[in-house]
Amino acid sequence: MREPAVRCCRDSLCVSVLASRRRFFQATASLLNPAAVALTQLHLRSWLAGMLSVLLGLVPSASSNISTSRPNILLLMADDLGIGDIGCYGNTTMRTPNIDRLAEDGVKLTQHISAASLCTPSRAAFLTGRYPVRSGMVSSIGYRVLQWTGASGGLPTNETTFAKILKEKGYATGLIGKWHLGLNCESASDHCHHPLHHGFDHFYGMPFSLMGDCAHWELSEKRVNLEQKLNFLFQVLASVALTLVAGKLTHLIPVSWTPVIWSALWAVLLLAGSYFVGALIVHADCLLMRNHTITEQPMRFQKTTPLILQEVASFLKRSKHGPFLLFVSFLHVHIPLITMKNFVGKSLHGLYGDNVEEMDWMVGQILDTLDMEGLTNSTLIYFTSDHGGSLENQLGHTQYGGWNGIYKGGKGMGGWEGGIRVPGIFRWPGVLPAGRVVGEPTSLMDVFPTVVQLAGGEVPQDRVIDGQDLLPLLLGTAQHSDHEFLMHYCEGFLHAARWHQRDRTTWKVHFVTPVFQPEGAGACYGRKVCPCFGEKVLHHDPPLLFDLSRDPSETHVLTPASEPVFYQVMERVQRAVREHQRTLSPVPLQLDRLGNIWRPWLQPCCGPFPLCWCLREDGPQ
Repeated sequence: MREPAVRCCRDSLCVSVLASRRRFFQATASLLNPAAVALTQLHLRSWLAGMLSVLLGLVPSASSNISTSRPNILLLMADDLGIGDIGCYGNTTMRTPNIDRLAEDGVKLTQHISAASLCTPSRAAFLTGRYPVRSGMVSSIGYRVLQWTGASGGLPTNETTFAKILKEKGYATGLIGKWHLGLNCESASDHCHHPLHHGFDHFYGMPFSLMGDCAHWELSEKRVNLEQKLNFLFQVLASVALTLVAGKLTHLIPVSWTPVIWSALWAVLLLAGSYFVGALIVHADCLLMRNHTITEQPMRFQKTTPLILQEVASFLKRSKHGPFLLFVSFLHVHIPLITMKNFVGKSLHGLYGDNVEEMDWMVGQILDTLDMEGLTNSTLIYFTSDHGGSLENQLGHTQYGGWNGIYKGGKGMGGWEGGIRVPGIFRWPGVLPAGRVVGEPTSLMDVFPTVVQLAGGEVPQDRVIDGQDLLPLLLGTAQHSDHEFLMHYCEGFLHAARWHQRDRTTWKVHFVTPVFQPEGAGACYGRKVCPCFGEKVLHHDPPLLFDLSRDPSETHVLTPASEPVFYQVMERVQRAVREHQRTLSPVPLQLDRLGNIWRPWLQPCCGPFPLCWCLREDGPQ
């Protein structure tokens, strides 16, 4: 029997296949000899086994790729972005083609939950994989985020971030953009809470947060409140001074001129303070740093976006030869919605829409840089928001906050889905299946164990880690989330909990909900955010129960009459809450009053205080 011709080949795989085929034809020819039948069968089995091994070797294995490679990791986090603001999550009027492309080429999570509905605690949980109540990154008195750059509170030094672990594993680590997790403890230069003390090699951005006060907006986080307080104190002291003067001149009040002069002097100082507090906030909080050095104080907002993109490109270029972790923490889409001129007026949703579309363009620029540097296939990308969009950011009929789609509530609401359900998109070409959608409950805290294990690190065993490794869900090798229960806090108060009952449904139990204002509204209009405690919240007995699988908008409250397993669900969830609370340990609350007031000696200043003004890097033109 003649063996068919085979084209010449030199690679080892081709040679192996050719040799196997030659053995096969020799064995087939020997079938004419009955004495060789047994030997022929042996050769045939050997050939089939060899070919099976060769074919299996040709099939790419995601698990083998993961086990032998440590990907670059690029984390993209928006600020205050609503889940309904993105095309791939159902928005048909906002243009977000670059974020949508990430979802098309990767895995989209549709029940992705932040650990808090405001920035400081949510970001602390994201970096540590732990509920913020465990690290003390909460308050009990209404100070729900860090209020000043010059405050002493911040992410405790004994907390372990994923950046710290990846740095120990040889990753170049960088943070570009917003921090808002504290800066100093005892002096203006100790930088105890600085990103560089939490595992990042490189930092460029705002140590605090963008605010409406940075642009003297009418939507103010603290300026208007401080002005009102200072004006009230001025009026009190001015009245005291005038009363003392009148009493002194009419001899009705026997008093010396000293208290008159002092009360008048303090009244003048308070009046001046009410006029200059806005400028103080701009200089104190609206600044840029490179590592430990202030580069702009105050910021030039029209330059900020190009500076951020320039910094991202520079980091990617100098880190492309080794594994890197880059956390791009966008200043978008927080008020005052700083937007470059070429994006203003381009969207269908006013300035907020313009800002969202500009951020999507920034995502596209970053993806282009990855392509140009040959990093696309070796980089795991993650996109999310720190919490839901703000409903209360409204002036008249103009909305300056995000849209949370079908979900009830928004930013600042610890339990309602609109405040905590956020986008979650992962892309890793060639490893994660493109177009996969995961509806299982997942958390921002899950990023911690996921990236740590991908980098070859170990999740700390000396503390409770609340996040779960997402990789099996992302790959499709697991069908269910490892989260059976997720707790939903507002400050240090537990407002709600969800129970993921596998193969059945996801239950949501609300113990406390905010009182919306005005009655019948869907938010706390007239306030910056809804409160967590006090007269403006409702404590429910029995708690409110929802079936999120059938009612994701949380519009139909279940009762014992309408839900046969009502009491069983309540008992199981309350038992889980008790078990969770037994794992909590007392820690200092970083956001309470003592750690969250402005201290002049902690204020970063690039000149002699209070002359805090500098421009040390000119940036792109």
